Amino acid sequence: MTVDVWLPFRTDELKDLPGGPNYLFWDGGPEFPADPAKCAFYVVPYMKDTATVVRPLARMASVEVVQTLTAGIDNVEPGLHLLPAGVRLCNARGVHDASTAELALTLILSSLRGIPDFVRGQDREEWRAGFRPALADKFVLIVGYGAVGAAIEDRLAPFELARVARVARRERESARGPVHPLSRLPELLPGADVVVLAMPLTEESKGLVGKDFLARMKDGALLVNVARGGVVDTGALLAELETGRLTAALDVTDPEPLPPGHPLWHARGVLISPHMGGPSSAFRPRANRLLSDQLNRFMQGEPLANVILTTGAEEPARRGGGSGGGEKGEGPRV
Repeated sequence: MTVDVWLPFRTDELKDLPGGPNYLFWDGGPEFPADPAKCAFYVVPYMKDTATVVRPLARMASVEVVQTLTAGIDNVEPGLHLLPAGVRLCNARGVHDASTAELALTLILSSLRGIPDFVRGQDREEWRAGFRPALADKFVLIVGYGAVGAAIEDRLAPFELARVARVARRERESARGPVHPLSRLPELLPGADVVVLAMPLTEESKGLVGKDFLARMKDGALLVNVARGGVVDTGALLAELETGRLTAALDVTDPEPLPPGHPLWHARGVLISPHMGGPSSAFRPRANRLLSDQLNRFMQGEPLANVILTTGAEEPARRGGGSGGGEKGEGPRV
């Protein structure tokens, strides 16, 4: 029996898809491409809001796999209760690691070296010379050490840092050294010059970076968020920024998109990029490889990669849901 596969890309834009399925294009438009009840493999439209991506779920009575094109699953998670039991939810570990890590490094260097100020000076034909902080000899703390966090550290390695510390939900060893549990944050934060957030948005991490977290950061420290906006308490961050004690570089915000007139736009010492960690030239070829691999596995009855959870399980095979990754076939680590 032919199965329906919903894709947010047209098949002529993809390579190496297995033969057999009935491929249907749906990128979140008002009309479904076919009866959702016949969909067996649903690839979630990329960079669409929760209301859009969960809209067909209640009618997907035959779906077996829901595949996101993001590392995080927070935009689809609110609709998982609408699915039948046994549906495997997979994320896009490996698709965004390099691109997000590149942006994290860009935000760090741009903020420390004052690039936004140089651009404003160029617009006004002003020569804004002077000393700026370097990344060399700094202590960088990475909070959220999955695939993205590890990729960030890989790119920091040539910059002659004084120290890198890694924090995740659970303590473990990594190829580059120990990963500390979240309980170590209070003692690590006061020494860090740069704090990079790369964890998924979960109930545990929501609002993690609040008043107490920020108060523990050292004077002059830089906060970089390439995770999710909801990890940071925006009001608490604004209060710190306005004093000039901390600076921030944010690829994600809460709310998002940041609306016109929001005080964060013009807060002191903040650099904002419009959630550009994933959208780059690296996305499409890596997304293509992921979808080809997953669909070939699916059609051949082989284990899927990046399974985050299975719906309806008494103890769901939940291994995280955001900017991270374990071994192939596992869910992400935080």
